[in-house]
This record gives sequence, structure tokens and C-alpha cells, in this order.
Amino acid sequence: MSHTYIPLAQYTRKWIFNHKDLPVSEEDKNKIQPLDQKSAMQVWNQWISNKSTRSEQFAKGDWGAKQDAWKETDHWQSAWDSEIPTLPDTLADFIDWPSNAIVYFCYDKYQVIQTTWEVFVRNWKCFLFFDDGPLLVSPKRKQAVLFHQNGQYQVGHRG
Repeated sequence: MSHTYIPLAQYTRKWIFNHKDLPVSEEDKNKIQPLDQKSAMQVWNQWISNKSTRSEQFAKGDWGAKQDAWKETDHWQSAWDSEIPTLPDTLADFIDWPSNAIVYFCYDKYQVIQTTWEVFVRNWKCFLFFDDGPLLVSPKRKQAVLFHQNGQYQVGHRG
């Protein structure tokens, strides 16, 4: 599946990658690729849900709505608030993707960013400036992460 991208400079949420307190290198910015709406919808329909438009709306039949999809819940907010740039421990321990693995950070059906695992790891705090239920998935891997606005996240496996 080939995608169409929006230049980061034209992305409506570009400020999250230009925040003075969480600088993103130019090299990493070149690897942060927002998808246009049609491509975002394709990714969401294929990897997340063809019924719901947001994670809070997962319906019967969506893998994300299944209780056994989610293995563990932990807190991301304290790690986000700290000066330490590393991922929360449970998340870092759960995901064993290669650094160059393609990942999709899916805010909802219409807002998806493609990048690599290593770029996400270095800049995860920037992605979470919008924390209303985004999902992190990789097409070639089953692990998934769901971030909640209350400062928690869940790790699990896509069905």
C-alpha cells in the first residue's frame, strides 16, 4: 500500500515537533511523515478498525475492544513530565521492534503519522502532546500501545 504524505511544515499539528522544550532534530523531522486523510483512513481501516473512527469508540469485533487484547496497564504521564527522555519502562520492555521498523502513530482515523521506531523512541513526548486515545502500531508486528488521556497506557497485541 503506497501512501501520500503531507509535508511536516504544512501539517496542522506541526507545532508539536517544533516545541522549544522538546527539540526534534532536522534528521528526525525528515522521518516524521504525516499521512494525508485518504492514506490515514487506509492505515486505520487496515490496522486499527473498519468500524470506529477513534479508539474510545471501539466496537464489538474491533481487536482493541477485546479484553484479552491488552496485557498490562502503566502510567506514561510521570515519565513524560520528567527530564528523562526515555520511554516508560513497561513500554520499552514490551516493544522489541527493530530501530528501522515502520510505525504508525494513529491519533484517529484521519490523523496518522508514519515514522520509524527509533524516531518515535527519541521523540515520543512530542507525539503525546495530543493524548486523546492515540494508538501505536507497526504493520509487521503484533504489539500495540494505546495511550489514554488520564496518563495511563496499555500494551497488548493486535488481533
